[in-house]
Amino acid sequence: MARKPTRGYFVRGQFVAEGSELDLELKREAKGTDGMSRGDLKKLSDKLQDLGEQLLTLRSDLLKALELEDQLIDALDELRRITNFEGRRRQSQYVGKLMRKLPEEKIAAIEAAIEEQRKPSAEATLQLHLAEQWRDRLIANDGALTEWLSLDAEADVQHLRTLIRQARKDAQAHPDKPGEAQRHGRAYRDIFQLVKAALARGGNTSNETT
Repeated sequence: MARKPTRGYFVRGQFVAEGSELDLELKREAKGTDGMSRGDLKKLSDKLQDLGEQLLTLRSDLLKALELEDQLIDALDELRRITNFEGRRRQSQYVGKLMRKLPEEKIAAIEAAIEEQRKPSAEATLQLHLAEQWRDRLIANDGALTEWLSLDAEADVQHLRTLIRQARKDAQAHPDKPGEAQRHGRAYRDIFQLVKAALARGGNTSNETT
């Protein structure tokens, strides 16, 4: 009776039998886990599981751009639906298992997408800059208040004037010193918050503050 041939493959001209120590070593290298301790593997597994759960919070446009496999997308959808603690824990582990099969470049793309979502939008950044500019103008120039009131009809004029006066007093009490950061009081911060809220309400992104 003929002997059943050993299953395997060739690597650099060398035959590697399936299930052999060399086969297992090559597979560990392919997964990027060669030389990692059990503790390191556990940390990596936990990290990828957590990363998978963060995909649930990703904006649809960023998630779509990742072009994830349908199996992972379906697993995430199922995780989103589950409310039972134990069921959610098991499904989260399953998502983590699928995440471990992803190539390193895909993991890097997921991390980049999550980081991108954390960054403020260009419009939000512009609004912050405008709020800072208006705050400084209101404190420095009496005429700026008239201009501001034409933009914010809902402004509490008396309250805003009181804050401006207080911010000016605070500035005089704590003048700039070379090499030291300017100290600002609460009124300075309150003016910024009021202006920022008004810009957000009106959607005003005009940069004509000069």
